[in-house]
Amino acid sequence: MTPARQKIRLYTLSTCSHCIRTKKFFKDAGIDVEFTDVDLLTGEQREKIMQEVRKLNPECTFPTICIDDKVVVGFNEERIRKALGE
Repeated sequence: MTPARQKIRLYTLSTCSHCIRTKKFFKDAGIDVEFTDVDLLTGEQREKIMQEVRKLNPECTFPTICIDDKVVVGFNEERIRKALGE
């Protein structure tokens, strides 16, 4: 469905319903993604990831979805599909 060249990275929270729907959307579409449940991290690792999220999404809301150089904040299927080039 998505070209192999696209790098997709999700920053999520393990208990967030929108984050769970986002992960399910990509799984159901057969699209491989890298994701990090930020709330399960601790210490320096968590702070490092939060700095990455702040650069992409200064409000630090979840999910934050990075598709190549495009950022989609929140679960919005239409915007995700557009960022995927569908």
